[in-house]
Amino acid sequence: MRLYKNSLRNRIFFSMMVLTIIASVLIAGMSIYQFKEQAKDYHEKRLLRKEQAIKEHIAFVLDETDFQVVTNNLPYIFKEDIYGLSAVHGMPIYMYDLNGTLLKSSKAQFTSDGLHKQISLDIIKKLNNADDGRYVQKFEVDGQSYRSSYTYLTDNRFKNIAILNLPYIENDDFMNHELEEFLKRLALVYAFIFCFSIILGYFLSKYITRSIRNISDNLKELDISKRNRKIDIDYKGTEEINTLVESYNKMVDELEESAVKLATSEREQAWREMAKQVAHEIKNPLTPMRLTVQSFQRRFDPENPDAKEKLNEYSNSIIEQIDVMSNIASAFSTYATMPAQKNEETDVCMVTQLALDIFNESNIRYTEDVDSLMAVFDRTQLIRVVTNLVKNAIQATHSDRENIIEVSVTHDSDHIFLTVKDAGTGVHPDNEKKIFEPKFTTKNSGMGLGLAMVKQIVENFNGKIEMHTVYGKETRFIVTLPRC
Repeated sequence: MRLYKNSLRNRIFFSMMVLTIIASVLIAGMSIYQFKEQAKDYHEKRLLRKEQAIKEHIAFVLDETDFQVVTNNLPYIFKEDIYGLSAVHGMPIYMYDLNGTLLKSSKAQFTSDGLHKQISLDIIKKLNNADDGRYVQKFEVDGQSYRSSYTYLTDNRFKNIAILNLPYIENDDFMNHELEEFLKRLALVYAFIFCFSIILGYFLSKYITRSIRNISDNLKELDISKRNRKIDIDYKGTEEINTLVESYNKMVDELEESAVKLATSEREQAWREMAKQVAHEIKNPLTPMRLTVQSFQRRFDPENPDAKEKLNEYSNSIIEQIDVMSNIASAFSTYATMPAQKNEETDVCMVTQLALDIFNESNIRYTEDVDSLMAVFDRTQLIRVVTNLVKNAIQATHSDRENIIEVSVTHDSDHIFLTVKDAGTGVHPDNEKKIFEPKFTTKNSGMGLGLAMVKQIVENFNGKIEMHTVYGKETRFIVTLPRC
C-alpha cells in the first residue's frame, strides 16, 4: 500500500484496476441474480401453464362423465383417467376433498412433497385466504427444490368440489448450464478488458501525471542562484493542470525577480560594508600622520643641529603611514577587480618556483615529487595564490622559534596538491571557520581579503583549498587542483 500512497500515477493506475475488478464482480453478481430470477419466473409460469392445462383436461372429463359431479364421485370418475392425465402432462396428480383428505392420486412415487393422506390445516387456511383461489408451497428436500400447487376443482356451476395438488420438481440443470456458459464467456471478456485496462491505465496515468511530473522535476532543480526553466505546454491539458503549470511559471518569474533584487541588495550591502571597512582602515594611519605633522610644525627648528635627523625621522614616519594606506588600497583593488581568468595549461611546479623567487627569506623550503605537473589554471592567478599563502606564512612567525616555511607540490592519479606549511602561531579554534571570510583578519593591519581572494581563485578553476592548524604550533594550507 505504500506504493499506492506515494505516487499519484500509481493511485490512478491501481484505482482503474480496482474499478475494473469491482465492475466485473458486480456484473457477474447481477448476471447470476438475473439468471436465478429468470429461473424462478420460468418455473412459476411453467407450473401455472401445466396447472391450467390439467384443470382444462379435468373439466373436459367432468363434462363427459355419466356420474354426478360431486366430491364423493371423483374417485370413480377418475378411476382410470387420472393415470392418463398424469402421463400426458408429465407430473403426478393428487385430488383431495375440501377437508384435505386424499380422494384420488396418480399413485406416482412422489413422497418428497411432504404430503401423504392429508393436507395440513395451515395449507387449507392459506388456500381459502388466497384471492385467486390458488396457493403454491415451496420447499427443499435433499437439496432439490420443489413447488406444490394447490387449487380448487369446481363443477359446471363453479362450486368447489375438491382440491387439486400438483407437485412440481424444479429442475435447474439447463438453467445452470446456461449460467455456467455465460459466466465462462463473461470471464473471457473481462480477462480481455482487464488486460486492456492495464495498458490503458498505464498510459492514461502517465498522460495525466505528465505535467505534474514535469513540474516536480523542475521544482527539484529549482535554484535561486541560477536561471530556472519554465514549463512549455505543448499539448492541451486539463484546466487544473494548465492552472498548475501557469502558477509554476509565474512563480519562476517572481523567483527570478526576487533573486535579482536579493543579489542587488546583497551586492550593495557588501560594497557598503566594504566601503566602511576601507574608510576605517584609511583613517587609522591618517591620525598618526596628522599628529606627526602637527608635532613637526610646533617643534621643528631649522637652526637646530639635529634638524636634518628630525626631518628624516618625520619623513620616514609619513612614508610608513602612506605605505600602509597604499597596501590597503592595493588589497581592496585586487579583491574588487579580479581580472578575467584564462583557462590555459599551466605547469604548477614551474609557476610555484617562479612565485617563490620574489621572496628573499632563507627559511622557505621547496620540494616536488616530479619535475612537471600540468593543470588548467591561469598562470598569473596561480602566482597570486602562492604569493598570498607564503606571505601569510611569513607573517605567522612565532617569537620562540624559527618559522620554517615548507612549500611542496605533489600529485596522485587525478589531482595536484600545492601545500604551504609554516611553524608559526597557528589559528585559534574560534577563528578556524572564519579564516576564508572576506574582511576577517587577526593581524593589526590589512583588510583580510587575501585568503578570500585565494579561495575564490581556486574554486573558479574547480579546485578546493583546506586549512589544517594546530594552535600555537603550525598551519598548513592545501590547494587541490584537477590534473590535465
